[in-house]
Amino acid sequence: MQLEGIPFRKTGYFSDLINDYLDESDSLKPFYARFPNIESFKSQLEEKKQSYTEKQRTVLVKVLRKQYGEISASPKTKEHLKLLSDKNTFTIVTGHQLNLFTGPLYFLYKIISTIKLCTTLKKQYPDNHFVPVYWMATEDHDFEEINYFNFKGKKLQWNRESEGAVGSLSTKGLDGVLQMLTLEMGAGKFAAGLKRLFKEAYLKHDDLASATRYLANELFGKEGLVIVDGDDTLLKQALIPYIKQDLFQNVAFKEVSKTINELESVAERYNIQVNPREINYFYLKEGLRERIIEKDGMFYVNNTSLEFTKEEIAKEIEQYPERFSPNVIARPLYQEVILPNLCYIGGGGELAYWLELKSFFDAVEVPFPILLLRNSALVITEKQQRKLQKMNLDVADLFLDQNRLINKKIREISNIDIDFSPQRNHLKAQFKELYELAEKTDKSFLGAVKAQEVKQLKGLDKLEKRLLKAQKRKLKDQVVRMTEIQNELFPNQSLQERSLNFSELYLDIGEDLIPELIKSLDPLAKEFYVLRFS
Repeated sequence: MQLEGIPFRKTGYFSDLINDYLDESDSLKPFYARFPNIESFKSQLEEKKQSYTEKQRTVLVKVLRKQYGEISASPKTKEHLKLLSDKNTFTIVTGHQLNLFTGPLYFLYKIISTIKLCTTLKKQYPDNHFVPVYWMATEDHDFEEINYFNFKGKKLQWNRESEGAVGSLSTKGLDGVLQMLTLEMGAGKFAAGLKRLFKEAYLKHDDLASATRYLANELFGKEGLVIVDGDDTLLKQALIPYIKQDLFQNVAFKEVSKTINELESVAERYNIQVNPREINYFYLKEGLRERIIEKDGMFYVNNTSLEFTKEEIAKEIEQYPERFSPNVIARPLYQEVILPNLCYIGGGGELAYWLELKSFFDAVEVPFPILLLRNSALVITEKQQRKLQKMNLDVADLFLDQNRLINKKIREISNIDIDFSPQRNHLKAQFKELYELAEKTDKSFLGAVKAQEVKQLKGLDKLEKRLLKAQKRKLKDQVVRMTEIQNELFPNQSLQERSLNFSELYLDIGEDLIPELIKSLDPLAKEFYVLRFS
């Protein structure tokens, strides 16, 4: 396999905020504790070692052993579960929704980045242990975001009614999705393995959380991945004081709002990813996950008749902490409270909202983790590589807007030169002389000269575009083939990883897919990868 790295900024697909973060812009340094380089982890693990207690470890290990009770864990995962009792063991975490059949390809990149960073840290700090963790977002209720995956340009969707947290949803009805997948997949060399994986995950497990845990374990268990479900009563007991701070003091709302104002003052071009609410917890019961709202000293559960006085809801928090589900602002805190974590690995959107949280973490006295952008990659199969070579397309060309790509290549392959730059320069030189003449004779003519220059330059632009359009028609076959290959590699004019499901690549590459990705990707390299399989 051939490997090529491209700076994230040069791809054109990452925000100014993330690019500035990767460039270690001084203006962003107040919004994080430590930058993700290998040396930073020494201070991070020392800080976490001091703050994370033996009691927290005991609870975590107890819960994980229970959650892994019926799962066939790999020897390496079993070793990691045992090591979590050791005060010198730390986690590296990524989190993701319970997308059907893993959803977009970047699910793999998230977990692989986590695994690879643990390997690198072990070499650098051999006296410590590092465990890759996948945090399952079992309490999310946005079913429409996770109930499908894309396969060969089609949306394979699980249609059903959904209420409450998605982790507890019954997997009943997913046999229909398997039938659609089987039909679309055909009988390729690696098709049987994919069908078996889907069947074992979704048809032999009763709820979506169990199915997702099985699937992630099958794909990455041999690498020692530990999977955590935060929807647990024992784990949430550690969250009780923080829930109270949120409901009664609005700590997150005050601190994050202040940080957002500071970020906006740094650069208007930064898009704010999420905004906090006065209360950042949902009320969670079977079939129910609704916002908690305070009004005139009373606490209400949105869209229900449930209401509590301050004393009643404080008692509810103490007795039933599992009924309080953190939102996108509070969930990162929950994760850092219950895990001996050093680093969170996520995509650009995730890091954007994490950068809003540091002052909140400081206010509640919880160590802020190192933030690392997950690996991103464009995977090119052997068949696609042959197409690119035949059309003489460079990888850099593929990142261009489609119109720019086509115009660039038409100019290159055309037997006539459709570039009026020399004519524009000649015209500008002529008008320079006219400006000088008008200046010497009658300055009132300067406006007329300018208008004429603009008119003639626009005429040249129109003529160039018309000739280019005519040449595109003449070279229609080449245009169609270029468009097709770019659409294959950049579905919907977006990154491959945001749309493609791993199953399409697996059909071409087979069981080597994940091992090759693990071998090739390096999250600390801070580059976008182009991977050519051969």
